[in-house]
Amino acid sequence: MDVGLPGTGRRRTPGLRREEVARLADISTDYYTRLEQDRAPQPSPGVLRAITRALRLTLDERDHLFRLAGHPPPDRRRSDDHVAPGLLSVLDRLTDVPAQVMTDLGVTLVQNDLARAVFGDLTQLRGPTGTVVYRWFTDPGARAGYPVQDHAKESLALVADLRAAAARRDDAQARGLVNRLLRASPEFEALWNLHSVEVMRRRRKRIRHPEVGLLELDCQMLLDEERTQLLALFSPAAGTPTAERLTLLACLGPLPTRRAAQ
Repeated sequence: MDVGLPGTGRRRTPGLRREEVARLADISTDYYTRLEQDRAPQPSPGVLRAITRALRLTLDERDHLFRLAGHPPPDRRRSDDHVAPGLLSVLDRLTDVPAQVMTDLGVTLVQNDLARAVFGDLTQLRGPTGTVVYRWFTDPGARAGYPVQDHAKESLALVADLRAAAARRDDAQARGLVNRLLRASPEFEALWNLHSVEVMRRRRKRIRHPEVGLLELDCQMLLDEERTQLLALFSPAAGTPTAERLTLLACLGPLPTRRAAQ
């Protein structure tokens, strides 16, 4: 199916069943049924966001859903957690390589199973720690999975990408992230003052996974049309044992939630 659920054979009517929407939104089928029938208490904005994602709604459809539920729609200028349906459709079809949708500030919004197996579940991180560049410069544990000789290159790439995103967005969220990092990390401040600018589109990542060892991944970023979100694909580097190790990880399942640099 297009939304990442296993096929169940022919259907009498097109579309998702109630239990499938509930599963994708991580709510009970009974609760979703009562919502449909207007018998449930007013759903929270968090529940509405989950349903929006499960149903692959556009921004206009999302705003309409919020109004029907008695909530003001999220401010499009300040909210970037609505995953572009086009990116989700591509992500649904990617099962043999790690992939995830992120904001242009490095917040992970949704991951496929293999990405969770490699990096852990990054979608549960909140506040500044939800941003990859903030974790990298403020949490020593975020670098533990990277070979030491790769740290300097990774630091420079993250800062150059953040400068490009901050200038493009020119909003309070980006400025706040930069100011937090300037206060928290002398390393970040030194690199920020170099004024390097480079949108992160592709690169090689080497990650020491605690269960299968070194993974060498060719990372490519696909931007959505608004340039506020991207789909990050992590393909096994040719000539390395990474493909076999990813196959093993697919069997082992998602890595328990842990701090990760990606």
